[in-house]
Amino acid sequence: MPSARDIAARVVERVLRDAAFASAALDAELARAEELSARDRALATELVYGSLRTRAALEARIAKLAKKLDPKDYVLKSQLLLAGYQLLLLDRVPAHAVVDHAVEAIKRARGPRVAGFVNAVLRRLSAEGKLDAGEAALESLPEWLRSALESVLPESEVRALVSPSVSGGTGPLGIRVRVGVAEADLPAWLQEAPRGNWSDLARRPGSVGDPRRLEGYAEGAFVVQEEGAQVIALALGARPGMRVLDACAGRGQKTTLLADQLSRGADSELVACDLHGSKLRALKQELKRLKLPDVETHAIDFRLGAGDLTRTFDRILVDAPCTGTGTLRRRPEIALRLTAEDPARMAELQASILRRAASLLSADGRLVYAVCSVLPEECEGVLERVADVLVPAPFDAPALPWLAPSCSELRLLPGEHATDGYFLACLRRKG
Repeated sequence: MPSARDIAARVVERVLRDAAFASAALDAELARAEELSARDRALATELVYGSLRTRAALEARIAKLAKKLDPKDYVLKSQLLLAGYQLLLLDRVPAHAVVDHAVEAIKRARGPRVAGFVNAVLRRLSAEGKLDAGEAALESLPEWLRSALESVLPESEVRALVSPSVSGGTGPLGIRVRVGVAEADLPAWLQEAPRGNWSDLARRPGSVGDPRRLEGYAEGAFVVQEEGAQVIALALGARPGMRVLDACAGRGQKTTLLADQLSRGADSELVACDLHGSKLRALKQELKRLKLPDVETHAIDFRLGAGDLTRTFDRILVDAPCTGTGTLRRRPEIALRLTAEDPARMAELQASILRRAASLLSADGRLVYAVCSVLPEECEGVLERVADVLVPAPFDAPALPWLAPSCSELRLLPGEHATDGYFLACLRRKG
């Protein structure tokens, strides 16, 4: 059976070589290693995300000691990154165990000569002083992205956005309990879990391993969903009897919350759309797990039009595709993909989706626009782009009583709110 370090090395190698999403690659590897203990699963997760989060800082230290390293030897590179992370940023792993494992792995993959080279590099690296996790994460951001973040956020929030030591790890596991379920009917571990700060449905149980293995998952008692994402869906103010559209539904985490809210209304209507039919099929499977009624779905590219949708809706959620800069603490590989041109490119896409969605909004309806980004181009800048068709309106969200009555825009930040970074705005049709 592969060890936690073996699994982490395969995941990091895939991210570096194929630009794979770390979460998907890690989930696939852990699913194949069913007998791996919860402790080793946690270690594999820490190694993957920690090494990616501090990649540039680690590479800079390694490069000083390994000047002839082939940048396209991803097997060697992944082993050096993982070992470097353990040696320079973790305290609980003995240095000799880290070096021995990496050397043995490279010996199997590249032979004894390269293994000897790795042994010399890592032993010299282990003699260097420890790195600060927050500084290493900041150092590893592309310069344009670091400058962009620092121009709009306080220093403390930039650190919280990228650093697990500031924002409390990769972010506590987000759990959403079902609407209307009594506390006494929840599994015991959920009854004991701390509540969220902003959503009454949120629970923060800490490290519990794979949530799909926990009591209540198969029965549909809960959904894995970060608390800030819950706030976005609750901000729509969906109520029984309304006609609701989730325009960018994805795999349906927010859709299922909306379905929960609407399920008691005989005249309620919920439509879910996404560009990708595969995501809509996954959404339907999730509805079945949660024992919720099926919903109408449409594969629509809102950049081009509204497809065959012609009726209007009381509430529309546009949780738009974005750069994802608000999720860097949980998805550090995003920083490896983004370019300085991406925020403007995504803002144009977001504005085009908003315009098409606005054509389906009833005269007195509300549209909530949301992104998991903190960059102004994708936030206030998008609202400016569509100001000729959509204007601010106060949130109408009974499930979020802490919102001020006049509030029409909201930023959630990891330092202030202990969530990922989000921007959301409530809008109505102009005129």
